[in-house]
Amino acid sequence: MDVGQPSIDQVRIFLAVIDEGSFNGAARRLGRAVSVISYGIASMEAQLGVSLFDREGSRRPQLTEAGRAVLASARDLADSVDALVARVRGHNQGLEAELTLAVDVMFPAETLAHLLQDFAAAFPTVDLRLHVEALGAVPGLLLDARADLAITGAVVVENPTLDRITIGSVDLVPVSAPGHPLAQLPVIPPGAGRQHLQLVLSDRSSLTEGRDFSVLSARTWRLGDLGSKHALLRQGIGWGNMPLHLIADDLAAGRLVRLAMPEGASINYPLHAQWRRDSAAGPARRWLLDKVVAGCSAQSVGADTVT
Repeated sequence: MDVGQPSIDQVRIFLAVIDEGSFNGAARRLGRAVSVISYGIASMEAQLGVSLFDREGSRRPQLTEAGRAVLASARDLADSVDALVARVRGHNQGLEAELTLAVDVMFPAETLAHLLQDFAAAFPTVDLRLHVEALGAVPGLLLDARADLAITGAVVVENPTLDRITIGSVDLVPVSAPGHPLAQLPVIPPGAGRQHLQLVLSDRSSLTEGRDFSVLSARTWRLGDLGSKHALLRQGIGWGNMPLHLIADDLAAGRLVRLAMPEGASINYPLHAQWRRDSAAGPARRWLLDKVVAGCSAQSVGADTVT
């Protein structure tokens, strides 16, 4: 039997239904009517001469054996088209007129400053836009196509439109002012942290809605700004986890002390370079990505410079 050739639009509809788990979800993701999604799947099935989904007995469309057989090839095709489009865009555009970088607030500020200085020297005509956000707000900018490249943290978004590389991590340590009750204990017993106000970094992203990260206390203040959290900790208001590179001077001067919490003396906070695979990778973005990956791989993320 002759097999027709489905369009790339039909392939993208097919993948959207799989990724979203429903025709309605695919319609929302692609900004189409549900009827368009249904027609696209039906047309693709007619072209291939097979049924891709078993629509009976379940509210969620289930892949048939034929659907599972073509899934990997469909993803390869979509990825190849994305790569082709991105390559042509980069060729046509040449050097980018502007580039937007989103950075997790835990990434060392001095390392970021040296990186941006080097970028300005290498690409003086490129308008670099910078967003420093917390947790899910960083990958959220990528998903909304409001950033070209991001340094993301603990919130890992597994999305078919994004690629990522692990570039390192920073150490978060529990601290308080020396006069805080926890700091006065010779040995902190298990559960003692729950009895005291904990300052917690938070964000308003839907990606982290209902999720907590290293929260022990029932009493919390949620802060969207790491600088405010730092200032409150130094004033003796609550306790909390802070990046070690940021508070090294405070620890040396005695303005803050590390807390030997029995639940853990430190937390490894991962960092990733992440980008949209369908966005044009021009010379400036490629340079920036290479610099971040090479610099963080060659040394501690918390060091002073990216080389």
